[in-house]
Amino acid sequence: MFSRNCTSKCRLDGKVAIVTGSSRGIGKATAKELYKIGANVIMACIDMKEAEQALLDIKTEVQGDGLGTLVIEELDLSSFSSIKRCAKRILERENLIHLLINNAGLVMSKKILTEDGFETQFAVNYLGHFLFTCLLLPRIIYSSPARIINVSSMGHTYFKNYDFDDINYDLKDYYPMEAYCQSKLANILFTKELATRLAGTGVNVYCVNPGIVKTDIHRAFGYTCFQFNNFIFNFFLLYSLLISYFIMKTPHQGAQTTIHCAIDEKAGTETGLYYSECQVKEPSSVAKDIILAKKLWKKSLNMVGLTNFDMFKSSETIPTVLLDIVI
Repeated sequence: MFSRNCTSKCRLDGKVAIVTGSSRGIGKATAKELYKIGANVIMACIDMKEAEQALLDIKTEVQGDGLGTLVIEELDLSSFSSIKRCAKRILERENLIHLLINNAGLVMSKKILTEDGFETQFAVNYLGHFLFTCLLLPRIIYSSPARIINVSSMGHTYFKNYDFDDINYDLKDYYPMEAYCQSKLANILFTKELATRLAGTGVNVYCVNPGIVKTDIHRAFGYTCFQFNNFIFNFFLLYSLLISYFIMKTPHQGAQTTIHCAIDEKAGTETGLYYSECQVKEPSSVAKDIILAKKLWKKSLNMVGLTNFDMFKSSETIPTVLLDIVI
């Protein structure tokens, strides 16, 4: 209802773009828009059958000249081994990577740990994307100018105290919505620190809030919001869910800010910022904490086992250390 559209007419002819979680919702809409403007889109998805149907849907709905290509890659962001295998396949096939959109996300109704021992929302919404980005980064730097886009949420504003010593909620009670907000705050801190470390490389980094969008992840909020032990937070969420019936965006509308950051000329001169409705917005004060961002970066490297991997070297070929990590 109040959604802004990307107004840029730039194209991505021949450019390689990776979109995680692109078998449905915002991710599918994003892949569709990139395909329309000539990008060679890699749809990185957990459910291959659903991804194949999404690919067919897009090709059926989009006809004409100047289209890109679509291919599917299996990617389970809750599994480090799956992430490494996917990164290896992409690096072996693609000489260049111009655009990485870390879109996939989920909401859980209860605490579940991944096979690597991390709380699932934190793992899928943030940590898996952190690992995936790091593994692809040498090739992305080599392909510059390039862009990396992390999808966050306005939910990050409701998380004030980041506890690096209890990310899995082993010591405190687990509230699914709190864990979700924690993961979305992490995406913004990741964006800020990555942009700082990529200064001068020609790779720009963005974080976007798609808004309230009619997707499966939005419907999941109804099952989890009242498990948050905070009356004001629960009241605000109930109010948001009620009014969202009238203002909820379509996936196409929800993808517009991502597309803006992917192709807009002015956005191409910016990095490390947070966007909503195709405009730069101010995130929460916690999300702007530079010290916190550096602390999260160091913690994340330890979690994914990349403390000895120099990801900031441009590379046309797959680094030997990466092969050792992936195989």
